[in-house]
Amino acid sequence: MGTLVGHVAPGFGFFVIGLWHLLNHIKLHVMRPDSYTSPSWFPTSKYRYLELYSIMAGSCASIVMELFIGPERHQPFNPDGTIPSNHLHNLEHSSISITFFVYAAFAIVLDRTRPKAHLELTQLLGAVAFGQQLLLFHLHSADHKGPEGQYHLLLQLVIVACLITTGMSIGFPKSFSVSFVRSLGILFQGLWLMVMGFMLWIPEVMPKGCHLKLEKGHHVVRCTGDEALHRAKALINIQFSWCFIGVAIFGVSLYLVMVKVYEEYICVSKREEQQVVVEEEDYSDDVESQKTSSRLHSYHQITS
Repeated sequence: MGTLVGHVAPGFGFFVIGLWHLLNHIKLHVMRPDSYTSPSWFPTSKYRYLELYSIMAGSCASIVMELFIGPERHQPFNPDGTIPSNHLHNLEHSSISITFFVYAAFAIVLDRTRPKAHLELTQLLGAVAFGQQLLLFHLHSADHKGPEGQYHLLLQLVIVACLITTGMSIGFPKSFSVSFVRSLGILFQGLWLMVMGFMLWIPEVMPKGCHLKLEKGHHVVRCTGDEALHRAKALINIQFSWCFIGVAIFGVSLYLVMVKVYEEYICVSKREEQQVVVEEEDYSDDVESQKTSSRLHSYHQITS
């Protein structure tokens, strides 16, 4: 994960899933406000488990990259079977991916078997995945005293929001606000991971006075002095605040647009249903009128 691709690829995955959840939660709440219940994943029209299979595939790709492709010997162990210090972060990152794989796999199993508590257990596994992610980023073996550490510190705030809202979904499954914030949190996490990848591994956009340096087998960002380090951290904080405001504006704007679109759709559907009912009633009246006229005509013929 300690590369540009290693941050941008999973970040894009989180961003897409967060956006997918946001769109579906808004749609579900607008279409069924009285019976809304927050699911932890959404099926597609053609492939029911596409979202979960995507999470499993992304997790497997991350595990393979961290444990077998990234290391120089294409495996994370020393010849004597011990784990070298420069590969500890590979095992930490792969452990996060394993937890998300477990979540997606058991979500499929629970959906197919449908025990009474399948919704609550799926949410619980999602909370476990975010909890594992928070734990390993907080206790990361890599040196996070520099700009990279500030990025990861702020990332943990977003993970905390995802963890709390996922846990709250167990007790408040009908709360749209909880689902809305969780979806924005997942989207924000993906956005911030992509920002980290670009800002930490493209020299042209690094803060002034900071540069890439090879340490313990992987590149890290180092600053020339305390002033440059403090300036870099301040710029990172500003970046986070701008992203935070941008995500909030995007979320609320998307909600307003989708509410307007689907409310118009509901109104049109209701008008069409009412028109069909009126046409059916008119048709029934015409049929009855024709039957009555036929009976009267027959009666006049008999009497005459």
